[in-house]
Amino acid sequence: MSEEPPFDRTPPAATGRAQTLAPGVRRLLAPNPGPFTFTGTCSYIVGHGRVAVIDPGPADEGHLAALREALAGESVEAILVTHTHRDHSSLAPALQRLTGAPTYGQGPHRPARPLALGEVNALDAGADHDFKPDRLLTDGEAVQGTGWGLAAVATPGHCANHLAFALEGEALLFSGDHVMAWSTSIVAPPDGAMGDYMASLQKLVGRPETLYLPGHGNPVREPQRFLRGLIQHRRMREAAILKALADGPAEIPAIVARVYAGLDPALIGAAALNTFAHLEDLVARDLAATDGAPTLAGRYSLVGGASARVRSSSRKPATRRALAPKS
Repeated sequence: MSEEPPFDRTPPAATGRAQTLAPGVRRLLAPNPGPFTFTGTCSYIVGHGRVAVIDPGPADEGHLAALREALAGESVEAILVTHTHRDHSSLAPALQRLTGAPTYGQGPHRPARPLALGEVNALDAGADHDFKPDRLLTDGEAVQGTGWGLAAVATPGHCANHLAFALEGEALLFSGDHVMAWSTSIVAPPDGAMGDYMASLQKLVGRPETLYLPGHGNPVREPQRFLRGLIQHRRMREAAILKALADGPAEIPAIVARVYAGLDPALIGAAALNTFAHLEDLVARDLAATDGAPTLAGRYSLVGGASARVRSSSRKPATRRALAPKS
């Protein structure tokens, strides 16, 4: 029997006050619920007295006031950002003005690949192009504070500059939007890339953390089981796309209608973007083909023998070759 992620869609309690989730870790929910944010962005305070803030959240005055109240009497030593989507990073400048703390992140917002000729970034409005961290973090680099330490874990896929943060001395990972208990992450090219996402999931397999605190929703309490479920879920989705292509060339709307039968109409756009990410990855692995570079409007076909090759081999992280723009 295939393993599915054990999703937890129980809404976190939204009290407007910081809640302790683990020793030295508090969570404050931002008031920005929605289809991509669930009940709101989770901002985390790490430490006591002299602290770090992970993902300040959206540019919302009410959330800034709640953070100010939660941090009363404390000094902020660092502001860390998992990735540059507005619901995570856009409050960082205001919090920095309030606290004087330096900001940390993997870098400014960037796509996973250049736009193809005539391509439009469907989710560019959600990108924070203004955030530029004071200090750039590389994979494995640590930020040390008074009584706390956080090590960066590069996890691109949902966003090209996505980081998770491992809390030193504790079996705890702040997983951002890479791994969330309430839902799979949207992977939307060109900002995201399915090959990178799958490689980042595999990277976390076998790590020692036993608790993940995500960017939205409740903690992931059995992360290794959950990771196996996420990987299997994506493999099943990929197999369903290949099966749809086995019946003949198709465009993304037709593939979505078949693969996501009965889906809430409000989620069709997100499903199309995830399907696009899978197709882009399949083209890079020579399992699918399209005319020129993969795009949302492209027409896709199965490469001969692809279904058999997928069944007979385990999925390896993709090494994406350069895709020529459509002429």
